[in-house]
Amino acid sequence: MDKRLSQPSPMTAINQFHGDLIAIRHDLHAHPELGFEELRTARIVAETLERFGIEVHRGIGRTGVVGVIPGRATGSGRMIGLRADMDALPIVEENEFGHRSTRHGLMHGCGHDGHTTMLLGAARYLAQTRNFDGTVALIFQPGEEGCGGASAMLEDGLFERFPCDEVYGMHNWPSLPPGKIGINPGPMMSACDRVEIRIEGRGGHGAHPYMAVDPIVAAGHIIAASQTIVARNVNPFDSAVVSLCAVEAGNAKAFNVIPHTATLIGTVRTFNPLTQDMVEARLRTLCTQVAMAFGATATVEYVRMNPATINTPHLAQFVADVAQTLVGADNVIRDLPPSMGSEDFAFMLQRKPGAYVRIGQGGLEGGCVLHNTRYDFNDDILPLGSALFAALAERSMPLTAP
Repeated sequence: MDKRLSQPSPMTAINQFHGDLIAIRHDLHAHPELGFEELRTARIVAETLERFGIEVHRGIGRTGVVGVIPGRATGSGRMIGLRADMDALPIVEENEFGHRSTRHGLMHGCGHDGHTTMLLGAARYLAQTRNFDGTVALIFQPGEEGCGGASAMLEDGLFERFPCDEVYGMHNWPSLPPGKIGINPGPMMSACDRVEIRIEGRGGHGAHPYMAVDPIVAAGHIIAASQTIVARNVNPFDSAVVSLCAVEAGNAKAFNVIPHTATLIGTVRTFNPLTQDMVEARLRTLCTQVAMAFGATATVEYVRMNPATINTPHLAQFVADVAQTLVGADNVIRDLPPSMGSEDFAFMLQRKPGAYVRIGQGGLEGGCVLHNTRYDFNDDILPLGSALFAALAERSMPLTAP
């Protein structure tokens, strides 16, 4: 085992203020804010860091916050970035517990309240101990849920102002039991692309379809044909998803009116950039040609939102080794299957080596899945998440013996 892993675990110290972490997490859950609207959340984060005696930088990437903690020594010149996301989702929460959302239509349905709290827990411990040689950058990111928060922070000079040598992110995972840590040395999450297909026909009377060009018929055939792209073009040893998730056409109150246009909106998920290119090209060709076959036209707007989240192999191994010191070898999954979800932490990993890790939170048996109206973060794992963040910093920048 790497000699950097011989230091004591921070779990014992962090467990002593577990109750404080729960209080923070419940407060954040009760006051959710959407991407780039995290004014209250950012203020609480900044004020909490300042209370710990940590240097705070506000407004990075609009509502992002960065805290800076120098170690007891800084001669190594190293800086490690630890990142947590802060934003919530536009979901009506159906939970009934005391810390449920106080803002109708907004909810922490993905656990970002827990991620923020875990990083605050790591900050408190690291500020108290400073048991490392270098500097820790605590990155509290806004707008992860499709708002481009990571890119906003990068465009605002995140890594120029805080030149991290490595950067680490963490996300809860209901598919893993509490106490389990999962990672792999390559792709963790897929690229996410947004697709909008606009089909133009010629409107008319529903009783006289021969006098119209029905965009709904063309849309139906495009939906069906799009499912052949993966089935008949992607190598079965590769992975891809094409999902058309929304249809807009006509007026539900006009039962006998063929509309002029129909719009399909969906997503494409891939890991391999070559597969991504191929799927986009096939989708464009398929849409235009199928529409043409019905006398309509189709235009495709294809937006590449997030790249695939790819771990740096040796740092993924390092994370697994550090996690093993906290939970034991039997509770570390080193070959966790990738997810077809996406994560804009990928942009940070394109700029810096690092890794993205899953922390088990359980709850699937009770229907607790991400982005669900009854989701809630598992407070029991707060100390473990904080300890893993802290241990990554300490063991990436170990103090040398005097």
